[in-house]
Amino acid sequence: MTQAQLPYVLLYLASTFLSSVSQVLLKKAAMREHKNLLAEYTDWRVILGYGLFVGCTLLTMLAYRGVPLNVGPVLEATGYLYVTVFGVTIFHERMNGKKAAALALILLGIAVYAL
Repeated sequence: MTQAQLPYVLLYLASTFLSSVSQVLLKKAAMREHKNLLAEYTDWRVILGYGLFVGCTLLTMLAYRGVPLNVGPVLEATGYLYVTVFGVTIFHERMNGKKAAALALILLGIAVYAL
């Protein structure tokens, strides 16, 4: 990776992180009781979550100006890490051996590609 690509890589990673945050917002909204269908879709969490998804799509498109196409999926894989950390810390989901092994494989894949 060149020095000129670094801002685009950081933009891509920020986009992936914000996409994970939007998933948390949507899950939080889905866990709440709503009076009716309209209230469910006009919840601020839903609106902000989908707004973030749209924004992340635009950020990712912008990041691809400097990120090679073969690097994008590797950067996108960091989203699994963010979602897992959010799941454990925010939703108190349990980590088991299979999940830990899967995350280790993802990290190993990122590390191998980076080297």
